[in-house]
Amino acid sequence: MRKYSAFTLLELLIVIAIIGILASLATVSYSSAQRRARDSQRQADLKAIQNAMEQYYADYDGNYPLTCDGIGGAQSPSGESYLPTGLPTDPKSGEEYEGNCTNAGYSFSVDLESSEENFVVSNLQ
Repeated sequence: MRKYSAFTLLELLIVIAIIGILASLATVSYSSAQRRARDSQRQADLKAIQNAMEQYYADYDGNYPLTCDGIGGAQSPSGESYLPTGLPTDPKSGEEYEGNCTNAGYSFSVDLESSEENFVVSNLQ
C-alpha cells in the first residue's frame, strides 16, 4: 500500500488562521502609521502658518493680517508670497485650517488623530 504525503484539513485551517491574524495585524499597523503621518503633516502645516504670520508681522510694522485668509495670498514687500501654495489644508478632510486672527494676534489649533491632544500655534498668551 502506498502512503500519500499531504496536508490534513486541520493543518490547512491552522495555516489559514495564522495568515489571517498576521494580515489583520498588518492592517492595524498600517492605519496607525497613516494617522501619525497625517498628524505630522498637520503640525508642519501649522508651523508654516506660524512662520508666515511672524514674517508678515516683521514686514508690516508689527501688524498681523486682519483675517486668517489674508496670510494665504499676502505678499511681502519684495513681492514674494508668505505661503506660496496658499493656506494649507487638512490632509484628511481637505478643508483649510480654522484660526482666530486679528490685527494684534493669531491662534490656530487642530485636533490630532493619534492622541487626545490639540496642537496649537499662537502669539496670544
